[in-house]
Amino acid sequence: MTRVWKWNRPVTVREVLEDLQQERSIAYTTVMTVLDNLHQKGWVRREAEGRAYRYEAVSTRAAYAAALMNDAWSQSDNPAAALVAFFGMMSEEQRQALRDAVRIVQGPETQEAPQAPQEENPGAAGETAGR
Repeated sequence: MTRVWKWNRPVTVREVLEDLQQERSIAYTTVMTVLDNLHQKGWVRREAEGRAYRYEAVSTRAAYAAALMNDAWSQSDNPAAALVAFFGMMSEEQRQALRDAVRIVQGPETQEAPQAPQEENPGAAGETAGR
């Protein structure tokens, strides 16, 4: 997946192979099998081009990482403890990124300063009791 995301466009087995071979020796059939497995799992889509396929990522790298984290978290018998352990492994920069992400997800309406509790409307309580 790293190579498919790196190219950021539909790629052939040959292109991925040549890119990988700059670092290590690897067989064409190995790359073809891995890309086919990724296709079967739904992580890449492919389109025929002559006798070959062009493969393209279905989601972003960030979405893929989020899915992996969600899958691991959902398999825990104690999700809260798993989160505490995970947060404990984070660097301060990662925890700051987490705080920023939570603020983004919560949206602007929850980022306002907390307001003092309002007094209950005396008429509202009486209406409820009368029903």
